[in-house]
Amino acid sequence: MAKSKKHTPAPKAAAQDKPTTLKDLLSSDVLEKLKAQADEAKAAEAQRKEQERQKADEARQAEQKRRDNDFEYLLNNSAMDWKKHK
Repeated sequence: MAKSKKHTPAPKAAAQDKPTTLKDLLSSDVLEKLKAQADEAKAAEAQRKEQERQKADEARQAEQKRRDNDFEYLLNNSAMDWKKHK
């Protein structure tokens, strides 16, 4: 005895049921211009972040170089186990 399969009607995916979006209203050339502008903004932001990272790295290196020439700093932060260097 086979079970009978109940068929449910497929939901209608009509375009009129969906709300209209801004993307639908704009023409393709305007969309392309907006996408290009967004890409340029992302590239500019990435470049700005890279420059900030480089500046921070250079500042860190300059500070380390200054500290390496400061005898008091080296003395205070060195290991006090001088037996290793006999």
